[in-house]
Amino acid sequence: MSDRQFQLKPEAAALNRGSCRARAWPVEPNPYTEPMRYFRICALLIVPIAIAAITAGCFASDRLAGSKHDQESLRKTGEAIRAAFARGDIDAVMAYHHPHVIKALAPDKYLVGREAVRADLAKTFSNFRLEFVDDRVESTFFEGRTAVEESLFSIRGTPLAGGAPFLFKGRSMVVYIRDRRSPTGWASIREIIQPAS
Repeated sequence: MSDRQFQLKPEAAALNRGSCRARAWPVEPNPYTEPMRYFRICALLIVPIAIAAITAGCFASDRLAGSKHDQESLRKTGEAIRAAFARGDIDAVMAYHHPHVIKALAPDKYLVGREAVRADLAKTFSNFRLEFVDDRVESTFFEGRTAVEESLFSIRGTPLAGGAPFLFKGRSMVVYIRDRRSPTGWASIREIIQPAS
């Protein structure tokens, strides 16, 4: 009996018994279809992860943008403070400041507490009339009970004793906290000024 006959004999025996069972033959990997299967699996894994990440990013962005009410009330806070500056109304300005406010207005000017801010304003308003001539908000975000606003500003100062007016420009970052004592519900608790020059 040849080797070829010996190899075929088990198959013939299975057919003679009427066996309908499928035989498990080893399948050689197809070099043309295997890369496609790999990329298909990768796509099935990556697409849901990407969708989840984009959705989470959009949700976080919407949450940090704050509600319409938060945006409007914070805008009114800035407007009220600037209007009070123009009038030289210290009490109105201080109504939007938290008792534990800290202001870094210059490298050598660091004010701690509302009374220190009030005293500095009183001294400034006794010598100058201040008016915001420009205030452009660069970015704002809300997180829990706080809001952070970064803006570019220009303030025109006019000496009360006479003299040429001056223009002070810079960037400010103000941290607001929700406070029921404030007319708009927001009070400044931290502020830092970056002078333009």
